[in-house]
Amino acid sequence: MLSDLRLFQLISPALPIGAFTYSQGLELAVETGWISSQTEFESWLAGQLEHSVATLEIPLLARMIDAVEKGNSAQLLGHSKTLIAWRETKELRTEEKQRGAALARLLPELGVALSGDALLACQLTQLAGMAKAAVEWQIPREKLYAGYLWSWLENAVMAGVKLIPLGQTQGQQTLQRMAPLLERVVKELDVTSEPGSVTPALAIASSRHEIQYTRLFRS
Repeated sequence: MLSDLRLFQLISPALPIGAFTYSQGLELAVETGWISSQTEFESWLAGQLEHSVATLEIPLLARMIDAVEKGNSAQLLGHSKTLIAWRETKELRTEEKQRGAALARLLPELGVALSGDALLACQLTQLAGMAKAAVEWQIPREKLYAGYLWSWLENAVMAGVKLIPLGQTQGQQTLQRMAPLLERVVKELDVTSEPGSVTPALAIASSRHEIQYTRLFRS
């Protein structure tokens, strides 16, 4: 029970790591008309979930947990650097580092000690901090994977509510409709596969968002 509550805390939108301040290319996609409806938005989310979040971040998260359990901080740092290398734009790299640094500042205040290469790894990526916390708080990795995916989805939908815009009810409808896909993705996860991401539209949108004239979300 306690580990479940720790997981809820770790994936909560209230966690002060700034995930809500980035749109991951969505703002540009809306601005240019790529996304103008709830249906198009859900298709955009499904593409990212199936071809990036589940295939890049979850396999790396699994490797990070392995490294933490073995006490191999150098390996943990290596996985963090790999994730940064996969981020195609300056904006996506900045977001990754900003969220990582914020979580690295927070975890010691919550009883998760960080030092040396482990601290450097957590300052680079949020996933490293989540791996450290999950091991410390004995959160089962399967629950962590599902929780992380849900957290990503919830933050993305919150951005869509503001940008498309969608009403709050439509946002909840999107979460409800996306839930079966997320469930299937979790069941089919192959954490032993080589991490990878194939989302060219996201990379283009993010790079163009860096120079977008007006924007609500950080770049």
